[in-house]
Amino acid sequence: MKLYYLPFVWLITCFGLSCSEQHYSASLSPQEALKSFQLLEGYKIELFAAEPFVLDPVEMIFDENGDIYVVEMPDYPYKPEPGQGKSRIRRLVDTDGDGQIDQSTLFADQLSEATSVLAWDEGLIVTAAPNILLIKDTDNDGKADQKEVLFTGFFENNSEAQITNLRFSIDNWIYAANFGQAGEVSFNRRPDLPALSMRGGDFRFRLDRGSFELATGPTQFGQAIDDWGHRFMAQNTLHIRHAVIPYRYLHRHPYLPATTAVYNISDHDLLMYQQTPPPYWRAERTQRRQKSYEEQNLDRVEYAEDHFTGASGSTFYAGDAFPPDSYGNIFIGDVAGNLIHRDVLSPLDNSPTFIAKRHEAEQNKEFLASTDPWFRPVNFTVGPDGFLYVIDMYRQHIETPLSIPEDLKAEMDFLNGSQHGRIYRIMPEGSSAQAKGFPNLSHKTSAEYVDLLTHPNRWQRMQAQRLLLKRQDHSVEPQLRTLFRTHEDPRTRLHAFFVLEGLNLLDAELVKLAMEDPHPGIRENGIVFSEKFPECLPLLIESVEDSSPRVVLQASLSLGQFSGGEVVAALAKVMTNYSADPWIRTAVLSSEPGSSLDLFESLIQQKVFFQDTLALKLDFVAAFSQVLGARNKPKELTHFLTLLSLPDLAKEKKWQLMGLKGLAEGLEKSAVKPKTDMALITQLKEIEANADEVTKGIIQGILNL
Repeated sequence: MKLYYLPFVWLITCFGLSCSEQHYSASLSPQEALKSFQLLEGYKIELFAAEPFVLDPVEMIFDENGDIYVVEMPDYPYKPEPGQGKSRIRRLVDTDGDGQIDQSTLFADQLSEATSVLAWDEGLIVTAAPNILLIKDTDNDGKADQKEVLFTGFFENNSEAQITNLRFSIDNWIYAANFGQAGEVSFNRRPDLPALSMRGGDFRFRLDRGSFELATGPTQFGQAIDDWGHRFMAQNTLHIRHAVIPYRYLHRHPYLPATTAVYNISDHDLLMYQQTPPPYWRAERTQRRQKSYEEQNLDRVEYAEDHFTGASGSTFYAGDAFPPDSYGNIFIGDVAGNLIHRDVLSPLDNSPTFIAKRHEAEQNKEFLASTDPWFRPVNFTVGPDGFLYVIDMYRQHIETPLSIPEDLKAEMDFLNGSQHGRIYRIMPEGSSAQAKGFPNLSHKTSAEYVDLLTHPNRWQRMQAQRLLLKRQDHSVEPQLRTLFRTHEDPRTRLHAFFVLEGLNLLDAELVKLAMEDPHPGIRENGIVFSEKFPECLPLLIESVEDSSPRVVLQASLSLGQFSGGEVVAALAKVMTNYSADPWIRTAVLSSEPGSSLDLFESLIQQKVFFQDTLALKLDFVAAFSQVLGARNKPKELTHFLTLLSLPDLAKEKKWQLMGLKGLAEGLEKSAVKPKTDMALITQLKEIEANADEVTKGIIQGILNL
């Protein structure tokens, strides 16, 4: 039975206990904590590591040597003084092979607010704001002795909103969550390059190419990437969103009306099934806030429980130990609700995004819920064994003090729990941990790495891909080409494709094969590389009629990198077929040909688009004209007004109205106002003479700019 917090009880009972002891429960031992878990039937959970071998863990990885590294963050939630960072990276060891950690060694310490780690180049990449570091043990004594600052300049003033969540993706880029925070980031290996302004985005980089740039965001703490490179992110209350359009396309020109490309794909929104009462501070704060809303007559509800407020650690399950229908699920912790939530992803048939639903066995419960309010599942990892590892920071409180009233903070010890830390392993009933530890891949041959690209567990495949990139051994090219052409598993084919890319061995022939692959995920990625090979343009144009809307989206984005009448005609066809989809509309408008008058004329000539005034078509005309207005080229504007006055459009006043409305909004943002262009003013006055009052008002607004 679920317990509910009753605040008045504590006001009438003291019995010699401090208020803090009355308000907040004590910690449990690892064995007691295990008993608090309510786990989905068919699975079991066991302890993998605990204090004193791990403290304050926030991420764990397995490297190619079979070694296990944990990032510890005792700094949280306070910012350490410069040079006084307490974060650590610890190596965990199972000396007796019983599947449980019984030893740990310190690999690196005195780091400032380290939050994430990624195995790379015989070392570890670490996020530790304001830096991303590469640390290595060069003398093989088990402790890092070399530290290189790769990137610097990230936001560093709130530990819950700093650079984190390093993920090596199928496309050979490393992605990191930045939560849209401001920063001027420099790459120390390329001092010739200007600093990158980070506001509004996440971050991605390639050390093998010396490249770094913004990625679509913002992601707070939880970044999951599927087998095809689609990114899904967590942010406190919004537990799963999809990054629909890459940042580089959204910012090809500065006139696009909207540059937000993340979408909440949950069909169950904030609701979760919590088994712990809300902590005293949250219940009290919620009561105060709700009272304030009511006093201000605000239509707003503040929730203290049963709603996501601390979503963290989004992890794409790509292992081979869970039941087959679990592959591709995303596991997310809620550290405030003391639970693990699972989302089942399904691609939409009529739009290039997804829907996230509860698993059929979890319609009124969570994959795992604890009755222990100290359980803080901040992160997860899928191991070489295919099991799901749960990183439990195990704190009494897990909230930034900045958001809690002073009187409530007075009885809260935000560091209570720093003496604890747990990592659990979830596996199907009947499974057992590997007695021989984890695989060491470091001494395999390049040909053996290529063979690993066929492994059912993505951990094995991604390690093999990363190590092949590091080795740069071109002798495996024939083996990779054969794998790409013939292997029945599309995931393996895509790994082979991107290893060839990482070895600089892609050519137009391979890209064309990818663009025609039976699987849409490979076609999507092939289309991206068609941008580098003009001879792929005819096939790219054909792709706008693909059966998959995700392929059509990427084709629309990639076509924008080309020019010419055939490109414009193809984009017009996209708008005719997908006029109802806002994402594909944005993809078309993001490019120069997609926001050109040639496109508008092509739509008129096709005669299909303007046959009805569906709301989303009107939205496209408004957005299109807003781009024209912001671009503010007088001849372009006058020609557009001429097109709006053509008989096919003039017979329906809504087209002209939306076109003028968009122009007004765009011109208002433009640095140069239209007052001095007499041809434009004359044309506006001619339209005004026969317009209704609403349209006249818009025209007067333009003339008064």
